[in-house]
Amino acid sequence: MNTMHIAADARDAQAQALAVLQRGGLVALPTDTVYGVAALISQPEAIERLYAVKGRQHTKAIAVLLGAAEQLDRVAQQPSAAAQRLAARFWPGALTLVVPRRPELPANLSPSATVGVRVPAHALTQQLLLASGPLAVTSANRSGEPDALDAAAVLAQLGGGIELLLDGGRTPGAVPSTVVDTTLSPPQILRAGPISAAQILAALQAE
Repeated sequence: MNTMHIAADARDAQAQALAVLQRGGLVALPTDTVYGVAALISQPEAIERLYAVKGRQHTKAIAVLLGAAEQLDRVAQQPSAAAQRLAARFWPGALTLVVPRRPELPANLSPSATVGVRVPAHALTQQLLLASGPLAVTSANRSGEPDALDAAAVLAQLGGGIELLLDGGRTPGAVPSTVVDTTLSPPQILRAGPISAAQILAALQAE
């Protein structure tokens, strides 16, 4: 398979990405942290391809990107007050919240009853997400390999395995998002990232 490579800000980039996604294809896209590779959450077969192209074990969940915090209820089942507070404070931004998943989401999105969700602070990708709806997204690299911070790195690792690459230049961030499990009380940081533990604690304690 030849991977189509176009500028993320090209006039028809969003339309091409939507067409690829709707026919079960995979699209690599820039975010505020690292490049991701995306599939529609309504297509279990496309999600299965995400695992295959990354060489990812099914014991590791695939996260969901949203275009806006208002889409949270489309994937989360009764998110906690802590989740809503953190979303209000840090979204769009480099924070993934683990929340209870809605039962109708594809089983292969996550091996548990939870799912990680985030709204990226990247205008072009947010526009795509608002048009497409929530997307299943994982980092655009082979499992165990360095994160992809530019289009060349995506092509080097996943070229030929995905249909489309939206080239947004080098990502402004260099590390994946902070991950917080909001199904626990108190919430627990599962992965350190750009948003610090002190910032998380301050947001949770704010009145």
